[in-house]
Amino acid sequence: MSVSPIARQEEPSTFPTLFLGDIMGCDSAYCHGPKVSIHRPSSDSRTEVGLCMKNEELILVTGATGFLGVRLVRELLERQPQATLALLIRDKPGQSGQQRADLIVPPAERSRVQVYSGDVGQPNCGLDTAAYQRLSAETTRVIHSAATVRFDHTLDEARRINVEGTRGVLDFAAGARQLRSLAYVGTAYVAGERTGLVQESELAVGQTYRNTYEQSKAEAEALVRSRLGSLPGVILRPSIIVGDSRTGVTSSFKMMYWPLKIYSRNLWRTVPGYPDAVLDIVPVDFVAAAVARLAFDEAALGSTVHLCAGPRGSATIQQIAQRAMEYFHVREPRYVDPKFFFAAVRPLLFLLLWGPKRRVLRDGRAYRDYFTMRMQFDTTNAERLLGPVGVCPPPVLDYLDRLFNYCVASEWGRKPVSA
Repeated sequence: MSVSPIARQEEPSTFPTLFLGDIMGCDSAYCHGPKVSIHRPSSDSRTEVGLCMKNEELILVTGATGFLGVRLVRELLERQPQATLALLIRDKPGQSGQQRADLIVPPAERSRVQVYSGDVGQPNCGLDTAAYQRLSAETTRVIHSAATVRFDHTLDEARRINVEGTRGVLDFAAGARQLRSLAYVGTAYVAGERTGLVQESELAVGQTYRNTYEQSKAEAEALVRSRLGSLPGVILRPSIIVGDSRTGVTSSFKMMYWPLKIYSRNLWRTVPGYPDAVLDIVPVDFVAAAVARLAFDEAALGSTVHLCAGPRGSATIQQIAQRAMEYFHVREPRYVDPKFFFAAVRPLLFLLLWGPKRRVLRDGRAYRDYFTMRMQFDTTNAERLLGPVGVCPPPVLDYLDRLFNYCVASEWGRKPVSA
């Protein structure tokens, strides 16, 4: 395994196509009114106490090449100008961790970034002894966002990455002699198939899970909670992360984007779900800003924080579908009882349909349960910690058209869009 600072030479990068212009968010916030935006003031009342830089920092970040991770790296580099980032990045066939890092780190910031080839799913995070010891001696903060987000992994595979990978990071953090904080990025959907309002303090209350992703992330969070007595940590639970709230830019067209794409193309308008099912989505700029701030906030230690739109900012399936219908000029969706659809209608249609519509039936199974949710997320801790400094999630309907705009401009991720 290797470690190296990112090379300084100007290399071709996908960075301009991933981010349109200044991607770091808006400049004002209105946290409780009808319109909310992201605000990042340079200082606040807690800056000198819990959020300040204490000498130099070395921040170990896992999951840096993921959708959230790319944005988080940029946010940390901007917010912490004296810090050095250590990125743990898995080598891929034909592409080293170093090469992957070159695609996401701006050339001007590369002297502040070290790249470690590793894998959280391997013993000692895939690091050799020398690299592991060096990081253990120098790391001051850990942000663990690496995970598999696939719904179709076996439970053993999901556990290998999400649970055992987290265990390895926790073991590393326990041996980091200068550790000041550990920020664990989980998911609000550890709530599984619950209904009603989910409190930030709750985890295992007897719920079942829709898929191995939810179950393995719940098990991983339980592991983190068991270590918080001995580690200075905070658990962060984002809901469904979508593109930038100001530009719509995204590099991930999963979750909400897939059903929107087939609906916009008139491939399918039958929704096996409830019109009043709640979709809690949050823009990547908000989540990255929140993680970067809370990782340095001593007041957050020991807390679990929902990084969610919450009851005030989320939207129903019907509200989102109505906006999509108006934007894409397509027919109104038809809502069908999901139990009846999957028990009786889908098997028959699968025999009768071919081509694109059959692929819709096949691929849509992974998302079916998210059209039936009657669950919302309490955001008391998020409002307490982030509200005073203006880091607030905008309501979904305030920026939905911007997401649509980018989908169209990029042809749903098939075409690069320059600034």
